[in-house]
Amino acid sequence: MKFCFLVEEQYRRDGMPNEVIHQLTSWGHQVDVLRPGGSLLRLTEAVQTSTHDAWVLKTVSGGPGLTLLEAAASAGLTTINNARAIRGVRDKALAAAIGLNCGLPLPATYAAACPELLLEIPDSEYPIVVKPADGSAGRAVHLVSSPHKLAEMLPELAGEGMLVAQPYVPNSGVDLKVYSVGDELYATERRSPLHPDHAVRERRVPLSAEIAAIAAQVGVVYGLDLYGLDVVLGPDGPVVVDVNDFPSFRQVPDAPARLARAVLALAAGAGGVTAAGSAAAALGAASRPPLGVVPVPMTAGETA
Repeated sequence: MKFCFLVEEQYRRDGMPNEVIHQLTSWGHQVDVLRPGGSLLRLTEAVQTSTHDAWVLKTVSGGPGLTLLEAAASAGLTTINNARAIRGVRDKALAAAIGLNCGLPLPATYAAACPELLLEIPDSEYPIVVKPADGSAGRAVHLVSSPHKLAEMLPELAGEGMLVAQPYVPNSGVDLKVYSVGDELYATERRSPLHPDHAVRERRVPLSAEIAAIAAQVGVVYGLDLYGLDVVLGPDGPVVVDVNDFPSFRQVPDAPARLARAVLALAAGAGGVTAAGSAAAALGAASRPPLGVVPVPMTAGETA
């Protein structure tokens, strides 16, 4: 098969997705790599003359790669993940609205185009977590204890564009990262960016049936095939605090081969364009299934 990987400059030397690219080529598949941020592209020619079985994106929020992937999708080409699904999770304000509307356990979410507007959040909601709507990799995520502290941070928040704020979910300082690869889910735990002094050894952990059901529902709600989600265990149960398309997949055993096989399967079935998108559309119907009834992929997490 023939693939086009869109790799932003930030990831040009990273193991992910380069190890997946290497795995595919070692199996005899052809992989062309485009670097949207580092070269002049003849956009229409690139998509109109494409003979690739699928286009795969590994990009940063706000990077030019998503525009190119959307152009490929508009020309009827297979994309992994679905280009519209990626746009839906890259905007954290939009992702929160979609998830809450579909019954996912997300925190209540405020959005503001300028940081001063966040001062209108009721005192009763504090402490709050403030982050850019287009942030990634834990960038500019702040735990804010009071309106006074927020007022002091306004100069720091200026220039971040759209901001989202959510009530802080009390937890142990550990984030649970759940990755979906093909038909399997893997869970790891690591230190929360909100608790940088908390000593946590990153490791694979068992995945409960409850969180597995939530993780499966995330894929359906957002229309993603390869994705990850961050979960915190709050006093009222698991809460999803972030969703990422094509994340790092750290601690997933033999991740390059597993991801390469998933890419091949999705390309063969055009899953990046049709399957996930159709599932997401179906979820919007009146017959939307409840959280606990969604078929759950077999979990593979074991204590490291």
